[in-house]
Amino acid sequence: MAGTVGRRLVRALLNVHICKQPGLHGAGSKLGHRFESTYKAAVLQEFKKDLVIKEQKRRKLQEDEVRIKVNCCGVNASDIMICQGLHEISPKLPFIPGYEVSGEILELGSKAAKELKVGSKIVGLNKDLFSGFAEECVLCSKDAWQLPSDVSFQTAVALAESYSTALIGLVRRGKLKKSDTVLITAASGALGLAAVDIAANVYRAKVIAVCDTEEKAALLREKGAWAALTNVPKEIVKKCANVTGGGGVRVVFEPVESDMLNSVLKCVAAEGVAVIAGTASGPAPVIKYSKSFKMQLIWQIRDL
Repeated sequence: MAGTVGRRLVRALLNVHICKQPGLHGAGSKLGHRFESTYKAAVLQEFKKDLVIKEQKRRKLQEDEVRIKVNCCGVNASDIMICQGLHEISPKLPFIPGYEVSGEILELGSKAAKELKVGSKIVGLNKDLFSGFAEECVLCSKDAWQLPSDVSFQTAVALAESYSTALIGLVRRGKLKKSDTVLITAASGALGLAAVDIAANVYRAKVIAVCDTEEKAALLREKGAWAALTNVPKEIVKKCANVTGGGGVRVVFEPVESDMLNSVLKCVAAEGVAVIAGTASGPAPVIKYSKSFKMQLIWQIRDL
């Protein structure tokens, strides 16, 4: 079902033609542009139904907001779950999904962040307003960051959510150090690959990456994983014990909150940390543990 809805989202986005707005002028002015009164967006009108391309009326900016021309918008698991009516966020319909955006600034509110300029390339995480599946969208200026000139819109929009989530989870919550051994599940997905990259190549930790095929395992080793395991839940504890000499790992990073969560928790060393970084696989599983369970569980860092 999730795959079907995902394909519907992509088809809808392909019908939103991203184009320059006519009549723009005054590149040095914050509010000196003339715009058409409407723009196209992919709109969710009913849960579990196709998005519909509709004209939207442009609204006036708040003083701390920016308006951007959307060049790229990521289709994330949470977008799909929202459209299915399965996410904890249940928006009022009609609703325009999409929060991971990249594009060019068209207009700035009077008190927008000073480093932003009209025409600047930016990447944004618009989790307050969403509305990224459109020709243009509005977001708070504090949620937009300038892009280096050599970073493409496609690259930026693919990195913003996954790398920020991985960094917060591994470092701020997991207190990752160079000497640590880290177990990363669903490691071949966007968030998993970001976690592997940060842990292995930035913090020089030993990464045990879990995936579902040998082809993906080879990719993860290429990306820096110290070991790559195929994820047979009944065997993961034994496999992890073999590669760690029975000592377990200090950090488990779980990007999708999968069915194998209870299995990988058994791989955590005493006083270790488990970071549940997402809910892409559906409702939260029941965590089974004894009174002697000595591990810090960081739950759903996306919501912190």
